[in-house]
Amino acid sequence: MTLPEIPGTTVFDGRQAMKGYPLNKMCYSFNSAENREAFRRDEAAYCARYGLSAEQREAIAQRNVLGLLAAGGNVYYLAKFAGILGLDVQDLGAAQTGLSKEEFKARLKAQA
Repeated sequence: MTLPEIPGTTVFDGRQAMKGYPLNKMCYSFNSAENREAFRRDEAAYCARYGLSAEQREAIAQRNVLGLLAAGGNVYYLAKFAGILGLDVQDLGAAQTGLSKEEFKARLKAQA
């Protein structure tokens, strides 16, 4: 079965899940304050510890949410990373759609 393409969106399917496993596993580790602090101390070493690909490491370093999604990131795990940066899921949604956070929130309210 082929999933339909959604313009501008990376579909999180089995292939993306496999590609993003190290990234998502690392982001899940941010549930622990100790791990968040270890990441802040030495991002490169922390990424290496989880075996992130060059694409994933670059997207982390650039704080590139769309790049993280393309590199197999799952938005629910990426929310853990975003929390380190002081961002929330609405910030991620805004970045994913190319809207400002306020525009994204207005779009959500209009669809309710």
